[in-house]
Amino acid sequence: MKKITFIILFTIAAIHTSTAQEQSDEEHTSGKGLRIAGVIGHTYINSDGTDGNLYIPSWGLDIDYWFNHKWGIGLHNDLEIENFVVVRNDTEEIERANPLVFTLDALYEIGNGFVLSIGPGVELEKNESFFLARVGLEYEYDINKNFYIMPTLFHDQRFDGFSTTTVGLGLGHRF
Repeated sequence: MKKITFIILFTIAAIHTSTAQEQSDEEHTSGKGLRIAGVIGHTYINSDGTDGNLYIPSWGLDIDYWFNHKWGIGLHNDLEIENFVVVRNDTEEIERANPLVFTLDALYEIGNGFVLSIGPGVELEKNESFFLARVGLEYEYDINKNFYIMPTLFHDQRFDGFSTTTVGLGLGHRF
């Protein structure tokens, strides 16, 4: 719950910043079109299982399509690169082996390069798969007209499962 509160407060601060310092659409190159980004990150899993609290390395591939400078849709794919054990619903231990997460996120640029994402998804794994909901915040910092770096923070809540929080850094390209 503290993680979700942090994400909400961070989002409110970003919205406040964007209204205080408006940028024109021409200054920020976040217009219509396709974007692809590779992301490297670490996923935090708060677990009382045999492995305790976990920090799992992850790789991501984000494929976004922006309808205009404010709204887009993204297919965000993450691979957690480790085998681990988590506790589901405070009782049952389940083993996870390199789970793959797919989400379909609505994207909204709240201003100054901050992008809010929210959407449904699924975590696929050979033992058991979970549906999930994701909320996230990214910041796109332009390197040049076509390339950007992108720190990310997102929280995934699995239904009938557990939750994870991921921090990552991506390198993206606009087409």
